[in-house]
Amino acid sequence: MLSKNILLLFIANALFAQTLPKVSSGTLERIENLSSKYITARNIDVWLPENYSFSKKYAVLYMHDGQMLYDSETTWNKQAWEVDAIMGKLLQENIIQDVIVVGIWNGGVTRHIDYFPQKPFESLTKNKQDSIYKANRSNGQSVFNNGKINSDNYLKFIVQEVKPMIDKKYSVYTDKAHTFVAGSSMGGLISLYAICEYPKIFGGAACLSTHWPGIFSLEHNPIPDAFFEYLKKHLPNPKGHKIYFDYGTATLDAMYQTLQTKADAIMKAKGYGTSNWMTRKFEGDDHSEKSWSKRFAIPMEFLLGKN
Repeated sequence: MLSKNILLLFIANALFAQTLPKVSSGTLERIENLSSKYITARNIDVWLPENYSFSKKYAVLYMHDGQMLYDSETTWNKQAWEVDAIMGKLLQENIIQDVIVVGIWNGGVTRHIDYFPQKPFESLTKNKQDSIYKANRSNGQSVFNNGKINSDNYLKFIVQEVKPMIDKKYSVYTDKAHTFVAGSSMGGLISLYAICEYPKIFGGAACLSTHWPGIFSLEHNPIPDAFFEYLKKHLPNPKGHKIYFDYGTATLDAMYQTLQTKADAIMKAKGYGTSNWMTRKFEGDDHSEKSWSKRFAIPMEFLLGKN
């Protein structure tokens, strides 16, 4: 049975599902209720910059939690990344290359199972996996909503279904040098997992407030170490890839600094340096769209910057 909070979130998403977000820059097009053989159907909201034209090619930024990206009036918590305003300003100031944004909605109750990196989880013993599946949030709500981790299929959805459609429908570059992925929290984890699993598809990943714990407690939690072991083996070659991490210090982000330090050590050991890797700490920032919006321009300039 769905918890009250999950039910309310589901209802909010349903109410806003038919409302196209308003954008302050560029235009928004919706691919509505896109069906998939891998995951549940969901909307795709594609942002096109001012003066979008088939006379030139654009890079592509794939972003998770697509319903939270553009317009706070259409989100459940009245916060948004304000991606349209930020990207529009960066383009107007000629700071980043021409780009479109593909906002892939999360599946509501399937969000955690879609975004939780599958191979690190499957490296755990069955007893540890079972204990993770029993994890609850602080309010007693199940983390996984009785579902099974499905992120390998979620990535197949992006790579095998969404990307070919975007490549065909829009005037975009199709190579990894112009294909990026970004998200926050669990969306940060799945962005990192995407560039590791598909290094020939994605040339850069922005992982904001990366939720290394996977669940909502660090006590007796084997997940971060499983992620780190996975990274040691699967981080893409630093030549031709860029990865951005950040974290705040308030609310849920207060859990991340020690774990991010361990991830940073792996990045260094794998040959990443200042030209292709950045980790930033934002004192006082909490775990919210408001915080991610405030600093979103930084990873965009790092990944898409002209200089």
